[in-house]
Amino acid sequence: MTGTQDFDGMSALVTGGASGIGAAVATLLLARGARVAVLDRETKGAPDGVLAFEADVSDDAAVRDAVDRATGELGGLHTLVSNAGIGSIGTVEDNNDEEWARVLDINVLGMVRAARHALPHLRRAAGMRPGSVSITQTCSIAATAGIPQRALYSASKGAVLSLTLAMAADHVREGIRVNCVNPGTADTPWIGRLLGQAEDPAAERAALDARQPLGRLVSAEEVAAAVVYLASPAAASVTGTALAVDGGMQGLRLRPAAG
Repeated sequence: MTGTQDFDGMSALVTGGASGIGAAVATLLLARGARVAVLDRETKGAPDGVLAFEADVSDDAAVRDAVDRATGELGGLHTLVSNAGIGSIGTVEDNNDEEWARVLDINVLGMVRAARHALPHLRRAAGMRPGSVSITQTCSIAATAGIPQRALYSASKGAVLSLTLAMAADHVREGIRVNCVNPGTADTPWIGRLLGQAEDPAAERAALDARQPLGRLVSAEEVAAAVVYLASPAAASVTGTALAVDGGMQGLRLRPAAG
């Protein structure tokens, strides 16, 4: 945590903010002085001190209602963190059309819906606080690196990366910055569920750790620090950027360890 209060007077909405990376983002935004609301399908795990609204990002009317209620109670909106998403395992042969439609609907269209309903509020804030208004989206290393057994998930995150760049171009002259973070494999509840399904959870965890050059999973708090930087006034000149928080997974090619 930090004592910096650079979000003082600002308000933020975090989708998928009741667990994992979203909860870590909401917690850090609160610590940095923001007023924070979270939107999630289930809100019981939301951090203390946030406003919590139940909504499924696959339901446009529910997202619109939650965004309007949240901004009403917050008194405006400066920062949207679009984090809600789901995982998927398998090659292109393993997931049927219904599963493709479901994952793309949540991971891509869910971000579209959140942005669509947040933008009018963000525009108003941009006119009053230049450089401080932003959308930050949770993408993935899977958007830029080929990862086995992640065809559908990777396709959805590739779309998020392209969506981020297009949105950044669309809204830069409105004073709204748009960026994304690309986490490596993060230690979140979804990974915990994945490990629980493995024949040998300890071996699977070791393989995931070894896949990242740092030799361990990325923490939710580390991803949150990157998200909050991109949303902060310190990043006033940063837009259309994908910030990797992946333990070196994208850029490094290490030789096998000796022994």
